[in-house]
Amino acid sequence: MENKIAESIKKDYEIKDDSNIKKLKKLDRKAKLPSTIFGYTFGIIGALIMGFGMSIIMGSLLKDMLVLGYVSGIIGLILISINYPIYRAIYNRGKNKYRNEILDLSNTILESELK
Repeated sequence: MENKIAESIKKDYEIKDDSNIKKLKKLDRKAKLPSTIFGYTFGIIGALIMGFGMSIIMGSLLKDMLVLGYVSGIIGLILISINYPIYRAIYNRGKNKYRNEILDLSNTILESELK
């Protein structure tokens, strides 16, 4: 019982090296950031194009341009539909690029905690 108390107090006063954790988080962000930026940007653009087409169809913008409304609405729907597959491809490419570094660093952190 006393050993457990002493061990918990000792952990409070030990100097912790968080540099590996920071490196791991930074690598994780580097792997995911390009796909996240692409996904949001491409999705917003697709939604704006589809909304533009819907506005034309409803008669709010460019009256008597119904064909343009249908075309831009369909283009927007297509962009929104292909957004996720492209996002996943970019995400997987980032994961593959940094996989070995992240796994090595994770194993190092886990091994140091077990000691």
